Amino acid sequence: MYKVAVFVGSLRKDSINARFARALGKLARGRLDFHLVDLSDLPVYNEDLWESPPAGVLRMKDDIAAADAVLFVTPEYNRSIPPVIKNAIDWGTRPWGQNSWTDKPAAIVGASPGAVGTAAAQGHLRDIVTVVGTALLVQPEVYFVMKPGLIDDDDAVTDEGTAEFLDGWITAFEHWIGRLASGASDRSAAA
Repeated sequence: MYKVAVFVGSLRKDSINARFARALGKLARGRLDFHLVDLSDLPVYNEDLWESPPAGVLRMKDDIAAADAVLFVTPEYNRSIPPVIKNAIDWGTRPWGQNSWTDKPAAIVGASPGAVGTAAAQGHLRDIVTVVGTALLVQPEVYFVMKPGLIDDDDAVTDEGTAEFLDGWITAFEHWIGRLASGASDRSAAA
């Protein structure tokens, strides 16, 4: 089973994206092990802080290193990504020569109560995460429209068709991770 570090772009206690991430994790049980990364104590990126690295930054980089893949679950703020996601990405690329994102299998999803989901934010995030070196799953896409009752209090998806669609996405992500993991082991065996 692959371990997935999950980066939720909302720190709000009742975040619909955190709820969506937990629901995906529940659907993925037995195939993918989701670990929600705590981003609440990351200071705004400042190169000077590497002199005495913040504990939250070191923990986040350890979470990325321990994971087989990363999942970004992003809300959409003013047609773009939230600052907490960009800040985490920036911390992960440093210090120089220690980019935590390099060759890490990744995927992006997001939830919104609006009809277009998080399409604009996901587009911006795709541009960023490919530049920092992740191996991004680009299809299928998930622009989740959160409606009342669609995810219950136990983080279960209540609509059978929605659960089936999300299960298909989970299968695609699992296969993506496996494909890249086997390619990495093929490359190291050839070296």
